[in-house]
Amino acid sequence: MAAPLGGMFSGQPPGPPQAPPGLPGQASLLQAAPGAPRPSNSTLVDELESSFECIQKFLDIARQTECFFLQKRLQLSVQKPEQVIKEDVSELRNELQRKDALVQKHLTKLRHWQQVLEEINVQHKKPADIPQGSLAYLEQASANIPAPLKPT
Repeated sequence: MAAPLGGMFSGQPPGPPQAPPGLPGQASLLQAAPGAPRPSNSTLVDELESSFECIQKFLDIARQTECFFLQKRLQLSVQKPEQVIKEDVSELRNELQRKDALVQKHLTKLRHWQQVLEEINVQHKKPADIPQGSLAYLEQASANIPAPLKPT
């Protein structure tokens, strides 16, 4: 159970894992897998670092692009301030329309629940006309029953 992992996978020499040159203490699991499209001395850590560099490059270019558009926006606001105002007004109108629709939706729900509550109140008022207590209810119910016919 405590057997070394070396030689367990095809293409690995038997024996303890060897650290790649230049990276002391790195396990063989960090070395490139056999048949992978990596250079023979590349490790997973190297690939992770290169991927990180790619992400950093992407973020840097994204920041540069954002700065470019912000500069263009600033130029536009200086050259044509009315255009910026028109865009702001348009955005505010769209926001008002969205909020009006939301208010209407909530009013519809409110009216529905008010109607439900009104129906419940009406249902509870009908039994209020009947005197309270089971005996009084039975007396009132029996008063509506016709009297039995007398045999002749």
